[in-house]
Amino acid sequence: MEPLNKNIEVAKLFNEIVSLLKGKMSKKFEKIGTTMPQGMIIGILSHHGSMKISELSRHMGLSDSTVSVMLDKLEKQEIVERIRSKEDKRAVYVSISANFKKTNKNFHLQVEENIRDIVRKGTREEIDKIIEGLNTFKKILRD
Repeated sequence: MEPLNKNIEVAKLFNEIVSLLKGKMSKKFEKIGTTMPQGMIIGILSHHGSMKISELSRHMGLSDSTVSVMLDKLEKQEIVERIRSKEDKRAVYVSISANFKKTNKNFHLQVEENIRDIVRKGTREEIDKIIEGLNTFKKILRD
């Protein structure tokens, strides 16, 4: 296979994987009226608790402005709330709203279980290869 074809193959495979993962995960998020990235925000906040937008952005690997736009939508749906720090008025913390917590008690556990169900289909060796390959791909993209 020529190098150009391998480049195209990598891009095509990655796109297909992202699309398949979105399809599998989006069913959980559709139930509450969110997208997969918004669902990731909910999962991170559910697991880690209240945090600054910059911390949340680092967890997601996205820019503060991108995360902020997603938070605007989640805030309108009353899923998250932004709270200005009393100590430092410049600092804004984001957390899951009390109402959402009440109606979706174990949301992050359901999402984790969904991921676990997907990963369970692979053998230990296959999962190790996937992790190694994705870490290699991440390293290449960062360099």
